Amino acid sequence: MKTAVDDCGDAAVRVCVRGGTVEQNWDTVRSIAARLDPSSDGIVSVIPTYDALLVEFDNLLTDHDAVRALVSDAAAAPEPLWGAPRTFEIPVVYGGEYGPDLRETAQFLGVSDTEVIRLHSAAPLVMRCYGSPGGAPMLDGPAFGLPIPRRSSPRPRVAAGSVAVAGRQAVVSAKPAPGGWAVIGRTPLTLVDPAAEQISVYRPGDLFVFRAIDADRWDEFDGRSLLPIGGDSHG
Repeated sequence: MKTAVDDCGDAAVRVCVRGGTVEQNWDTVRSIAARLDPSSDGIVSVIPTYDALLVEFDNLLTDHDAVRALVSDAAAAPEPLWGAPRTFEIPVVYGGEYGPDLRETAQFLGVSDTEVIRLHSAAPLVMRCYGSPGGAPMLDGPAFGLPIPRRSSPRPRVAAGSVAVAGRQAVVSAKPAPGGWAVIGRTPLTLVDPAAEQISVYRPGDLFVFRAIDADRWDEFDGRSLLPIGGDSHG
């Protein structure tokens, strides 16, 4: 595998990993990120994605050359990744006002609404990275067979907890925001708490399992925080 490091503005570098499989590139990105400490060496934040990461730094404390050297050291000595993935179960009310794009998604795939729900909840989906806004979990998509197109006209506001799909990816909205993904449902659970020491409990590599619930069970889960099965947020 090859790691390329390029300047990105006056206070960041972009690291791209190429040459391996999708899983190998992703593991390497996570490993490099794990070795870079945002609390030292002038580094402000480290943002890993699928096959790249952005390293932001304070240019009053360090510079591009020094940060590139840190990245090279991190890439040369891979860091063991986090422990076994945790599993998060997400109750979802599909369709209707909670999932206004469910019917259109089913029509695009040539299947029933029920089949879309079955496919979406059939197997755990791997979290790959944090998305926007608010650290939304970016997930592998369900086995739909076809990539799901984005909406031709994005919505100006998508509610927190919205369960959406686009391309071959899936996501759960962490905070309200504009969005053009197909919204097929919504969960009453709270994914992030900006006031907490640990804003979100999930991390790349974790598994998300979706479970259909009836709308009359919304209040049963409303206001609850998302926790891994077993309740251990630090496992």
